[in-house]
Amino acid sequence: MKLRVHTQDDGFDLLFGDHIVLRHRAACPAVVMARGRPDITMFRGNFRISDSPADEIAPSDWRKADGDIELMRDGAPVARLSTKDHKLTINALLPGYDRLRVRFHAEAGECVWGGGEQMSYLALNGRAFPIWTSEPGVGRDKSTELTRIMDAEGMAGGDYWNTNYPQPTFLTSRWIAVHLDASCYSVLDFTDPGFHAVDVWSDTARFELFATDGPLELVSALSKRFGRQPALPDWAIGGAIVGLKSGASSFDRLERFIEAGTAVSALWCEDWAGIRETTFGRRLFWDWHNGERSAQRYPDLMARIADLHQRGMRFMAYANPYIAVDGDLFAEAAGGGHFCLRTDSDDVHLVDFGEFDCGVVDFTREETRAWFAERVLGREMLDIGIDGWMADFGEYLPTDLRLADGSDPMEAHNRWPVLWAEVNARAVESRGRTGDAVFFMRAGFSGVQAHCPLLWAGDQSVDFTRHDGIGTVITGALSAGLVGNAYSHSDCGGYTSLHGNVRTKELMQRWCELAAFAPVMRSHEGNRPDDNLQYDSTPELMACFARWSRVHAHLAPYVRHLCGDASAQGLPAQRPLFLHFHHDPALFTVHDQFLYGADLLVAPVIEQGAQARDVVLPGAGVWRHVWSGVDYAPGTHRIAAPIGAPPVFYRPDSAFAALFAGLNEVLER
Repeated sequence: MKLRVHTQDDGFDLLFGDHIVLRHRAACPAVVMARGRPDITMFRGNFRISDSPADEIAPSDWRKADGDIELMRDGAPVARLSTKDHKLTINALLPGYDRLRVRFHAEAGECVWGGGEQMSYLALNGRAFPIWTSEPGVGRDKSTELTRIMDAEGMAGGDYWNTNYPQPTFLTSRWIAVHLDASCYSVLDFTDPGFHAVDVWSDTARFELFATDGPLELVSALSKRFGRQPALPDWAIGGAIVGLKSGASSFDRLERFIEAGTAVSALWCEDWAGIRETTFGRRLFWDWHNGERSAQRYPDLMARIADLHQRGMRFMAYANPYIAVDGDLFAEAAGGGHFCLRTDSDDVHLVDFGEFDCGVVDFTREETRAWFAERVLGREMLDIGIDGWMADFGEYLPTDLRLADGSDPMEAHNRWPVLWAEVNARAVESRGRTGDAVFFMRAGFSGVQAHCPLLWAGDQSVDFTRHDGIGTVITGALSAGLVGNAYSHSDCGGYTSLHGNVRTKELMQRWCELAAFAPVMRSHEGNRPDDNLQYDSTPELMACFARWSRVHAHLAPYVRHLCGDASAQGLPAQRPLFLHFHHDPALFTVHDQFLYGADLLVAPVIEQGAQARDVVLPGAGVWRHVWSGVDYAPGTHRIAAPIGAPPVFYRPDSAFAALFAGLNEVLER
């Protein structure tokens, strides 16, 4: 399918197949240009970015020129539009013009999704979404006291659009998609119902367009474009990954989980390389090797890992792309030229990560990518038997440092998570363990899909709040899945506990119910483990986690089927309702329940104190309630949802109906 120009009386339309994608009129030019004057501040991964553009031009005149279109002002060309097949390139022709606003055509009632992993809203209509990877913030709601406190303490409160994983791609209910093929700062702006605007901080904007007959085909096309993940290994989907970080006693605690009947797939100890205590809470010691600190915290780690392997369980750890100045690896990395440098000297550029400073590993340098993959992830982790890890961070690249390849940090910032993912995938591949060893990431950008086998939803607050609590896990998985990420999961129990905000028993129970219906179920002790409930804090919580881990393990044959869907078609495991029922516009904005594959519907309880919730059952056929066996007709129903029985339904005619019918028995064991 190719782009083509259709001339109108006072302008032109750019068509892709039968779809108008760009409409230029004298009263509403398709492109607006300006000179940018940015102001950028970063503090601990939180960015404040503003612009004061000047000398704006909205060229209304146009002409054809050598197969392209030139936009004119006062008889002179100021911008050029070029098309080739499904690609559109827009170039500013005036020196110094480095801001482009492109207005894509919108139709009345058209719904828009995308933007990468968006945590607050699945449908993007009516809002603007800056595309800049960063910390998502704590609270993410300017009306809450927690967000106000965190903003005052260091710009850390966040807003609805802040995300670890943005992507300049949007899909619409006309079943077209537009992708900006650039890593510069950009904004997807859907505040005007008359058009879909994309602001690009560059003198060039390259777009790719996709059009299909429906959402399944569109998601499949996007996943093919960005890359598809390998199928998850059996061990990762066959039970819970138990996250513990109390040193050697973590192994003893794991035994109590097993005794309680937990289906355990792995033990995850993010503190394997040591810890440091800060005012934020218990942080890790960012020095990624099996050295003295590791030996003190986890004596005989290799032997303990080997013992887990003999018992059919795996061991997982943690790494990130920064190295602490007081760590053993810092001098080696600095001596090898592996750090980003200051702009005013050849000294290492240091970043404050909250009471300790780190060097940023410079992944624009091939020698450095090879060094980190082999020296750290290979020799220090994979070679001692570690089976996977949290590949954390990737969002912090400052804009005021010097990169080895000479690139502009403003351009490299969004690419950084992709480079980080490439390094991790390279290490896994070097040991022949692609599809077996699993790393998971929170940071991302366009193209991370080709390298990262598993997302996790980041650092949710330990609560039910609308913009930073348990419910954002659902929105994040659904939005990320639309742009090619097949597998997502969360920190079961939440992570961020600050200013007296601590876990409740109810939250812990509800998070188990949610986590069991993700392809990977993994617990986390959070940033303040001593102040918060853990799943082994009480017999009741331990029994809850054990029950839902067995539910997760029971569903492994179905998840294996979903892995097949992901490999063959690029479809995500957790899906918005409209993906299979796109003829019903009422489903376009549903973000608090999901289809698990095509045959299972999950409506988690994400409101504090709720004992029932409304559930939308889509399509034409009946849905069977898992816990009661009662069949429900399509439509919206008020479903009882006591703790221990979240609304879950399945298709009675599914090939997996017998498996689903067995969930009730599994839960009651």
